[in-house]
Amino acid sequence: MAGSIRFVSAGAIPVLAILLFVGLIIVLIPLLVLGIIGAAFTKLGFSWITAIAVVLLMLFGSYVNIPLYRIKRDMVRISPDTTAVFGSGSPWPVDPVWETLVSINLGGAILPMCISLYLLYQAVSITGTSLLVPVGAGILLVALVTFFATRPVPGVGLRVPLLIPALTALLMGMLLFGGAGIPATVMAFVSGTAGALVGGNIGQLFRIKDLEVPSVSIGGAGTFGAIFICCILPALVA
Repeated sequence: MAGSIRFVSAGAIPVLAILLFVGLIIVLIPLLVLGIIGAAFTKLGFSWITAIAVVLLMLFGSYVNIPLYRIKRDMVRISPDTTAVFGSGSPWPVDPVWETLVSINLGGAILPMCISLYLLYQAVSITGTSLLVPVGAGILLVALVTFFATRPVPGVGLRVPLLIPALTALLMGMLLFGGAGIPATVMAFVSGTAGALVGGNIGQLFRIKDLEVPSVSIGGAGTFGAIFICCILPALVA
């Protein structure tokens, strides 16, 4: 029986073809997603090149945090808990955090707010200032919902729910403007981004001292995903 076993080699060319196919899939999937998001932004009045540039700037800008100020503590809690290193059972002491650096994220706060102001300006120039009142109400509602849905996690930071701000803003746009047209899209975009930042980050700054984290970024880690969805979801359904 052992002598009857045959081993078949696939050869170098089929293996190379499989590797090329896998590499092609790895490259095409991000490009496809980027193309879909870029096409969504074109519905907001951006050209295709501008839309792709905006998306890329937001993604790369998510790594840029601009320092604002520091929150210093007079005392810290010393916890007896330690963290094991690589599961070896060797404890590694956790250093107390005496101050927290508060920053603002380029891709998750500054760029989305600039886009929101631009879209709001364009919409007001077309529809008039009557749009400002419902947008302000939408920002307030999204901020309140996001404020109560955000989880401050000690030692980690602020965790804004991924979908709640965008869905709340989208619902406001549908209820006030029928869910179609520029006013509804601008309503969802502006109230979603601004409301998520206000309710999920700015309104939570008084809790920073109790979190004992070395840094917190407005629109950064824990918030960027929610802000990004607030940007693309209204554009996708525009």
